[in-house]
Amino acid sequence: MNKHHGFTLIELLVVIAIIAILVALLLPAVQQAREAARRSQCKNNLKQLGLALHNYTDANRHLPPGAAVDLSVTATGNNGSWGVHGRILPYMEKASLYEQIDLSIGWDFQPIINGIRIPSYTCPSDPGTGQVRTFSDSRPSLVPTTYGFNYGTWFIFDPATGQGGDGLFYPNASLSFRDATDGASNTLLIAEVKAWTLYTRNAGPPSTTAPMTVADALVAVASGSQLKGTGHTEWPDGRVHHSGVTTTLTPNTSVGFTSGGKIYDDYNSWQEGKNGIAGNPTYAIITSRSYHTGAVNIALFDGSSRSISENIDLSVWRSLGTRSGNEIVGEF
Repeated sequence: MNKHHGFTLIELLVVIAIIAILVALLLPAVQQAREAARRSQCKNNLKQLGLALHNYTDANRHLPPGAAVDLSVTATGNNGSWGVHGRILPYMEKASLYEQIDLSIGWDFQPIINGIRIPSYTCPSDPGTGQVRTFSDSRPSLVPTTYGFNYGTWFIFDPATGQGGDGLFYPNASLSFRDATDGASNTLLIAEVKAWTLYTRNAGPPSTTAPMTVADALVAVASGSQLKGTGHTEWPDGRVHHSGVTTTLTPNTSVGFTSGGKIYDDYNSWQEGKNGIAGNPTYAIITSRSYHTGAVNIALFDGSSRSISENIDLSVWRSLGTRSGNEIVGEF
């Protein structure tokens, strides 16, 4: 008589339970490995951007301006100036694209950039980069960016005087290594930002000095007369809320101004040189943010890239934001 051997129901359930436990143990490790790879790619993107800026500086004897504003007029077009992302295209292996655009004409009227994705302009951990910015008019669609150039600590630009802020970028600037007297290794060049940042704009500022606390920043953010959810979605635009970052607040700080069920944390007092408000100076809280747990990636002016804890001391973070503040920066 032949005997048939097989699994009992209990044995099968035990095997399934063991497999489920192993999968539960394995998935976090896989996710961590993937995030580590994305974080490494993000740092590499920053290295590429830093190298491009160095090459631009070698060729032009100065860093690219944050924007180009015609101070002879009291009003400018909506997007009549290209920012840093557009100006460094030849040094990002995009020379053919650069040759087909005209920096003297607003990106609004240049369909060649429609839907263009430049991988080094986006962090692979940011899900917002998968949502393309589209417009109801004929402007080209844009892929957001997640890297902001250092516009300083708070004050950005005064078109009445042409004075710029204390960072490495602002409209009409022509700064170089000689201007970074704090030292290239102690001066922020680029920092991560989130695509589709929520911010307020067009009011204030309530103070011409940098807000010293989150409470001060909350007053600034709440004063904005416009609520926007489109920060860092227009990579060709040189204005700080699209292509910049400031060190007013430490990375990932939440201000917590709530409107319509949404939390607005960033702020832009006036858009640099736009329309009838061209005579107003610009102040901005554009905080560095990322989807890397507890940290953001940055590049320094010396070309190095690294991770910075969101718990960095505010005074150290602001010191990194200035090019010539004469601060003594220790380990960070």
